[in-house]
Amino acid sequence: MAGDEQRFKSAFDSLHAFVYFAPEVDAAFAGVGLRPGRMPYFAGRAAPMGAVGADVVAATFYNFNPEVVARTIPRAWTLATPEQVLDARLEGTDRALTRLLGEHVKSDEVAEAAELAREATAGCRPEGRPLYAGHAGLPWPGEPHLVLWHAVTLLREHRGDGHIAALVLEGIDGLEALVTHSATGRGFFTPAAKLTRGWSDEQWTAAENRLKDRGVLDAEGALTDAGVALRDRLEAATETAARGPWDHLGAERTARLEELCRGLSRRVVDAGAFPEGVFALGRP
Repeated sequence: MAGDEQRFKSAFDSLHAFVYFAPEVDAAFAGVGLRPGRMPYFAGRAAPMGAVGADVVAATFYNFNPEVVARTIPRAWTLATPEQVLDARLEGTDRALTRLLGEHVKSDEVAEAAELAREATAGCRPEGRPLYAGHAGLPWPGEPHLVLWHAVTLLREHRGDGHIAALVLEGIDGLEALVTHSATGRGFFTPAAKLTRGWSDEQWTAAENRLKDRGVLDAEGALTDAGVALRDRLEAATETAARGPWDHLGAERTARLEELCRGLSRRVVDAGAFPEGVFALGRP
């Protein structure tokens, strides 16, 4: 896709990320025994890989404090099997998306977007992409609105796995990824990054100091020229690694899918999919 991270977020990301805020999804997870808090998030995204341990979840999610992951994984699998978690996630997603789209859930636009998005995923490759590969192994839902959600989820995880590969190549660990992304001014505010990803002030400061020693941050914690160049390389590598689906779909159909999904994303956001002040952020 000719574009950047911001374009992906504005056109597609909300059509996946609403599940992390939808009461219908929370209720479905609670119904199979998952505890409220971070457990549904970790278990919900990790379940396509099976009952994996905390180390695998921390490695594939990348920017969460592994200590935080270990508080809920593998305990989640003693409360619900991965299959139960996946069924609950799809059930909750169905109810949430039906509410958010209203009568439009049965529209021609949703059906067309679902068909195009599913076709785009045929251009994704699983090698070196564990979260994508796990999700790609799941059966496709039957209803168009769920096909669309699943396809966008595949595109999102495919893109995210590629971004992690770029971070690894640059020698940037999960916390350093958060710190540098926050320093761009286009990511989380620092307090939100610490809170949502579970890092302490001391851990954050230690990461800043490592980055200062490497010339990525200046004395005030802002990106140096080298830091800006690093982030530019990361974004360029992410875009290159994410091109497969869009090259497969072609420019004309990609533009049409982006147009459709941008309109549907506006509907989801306008219907209250996200709490006030919260929006779907890209990966750091």
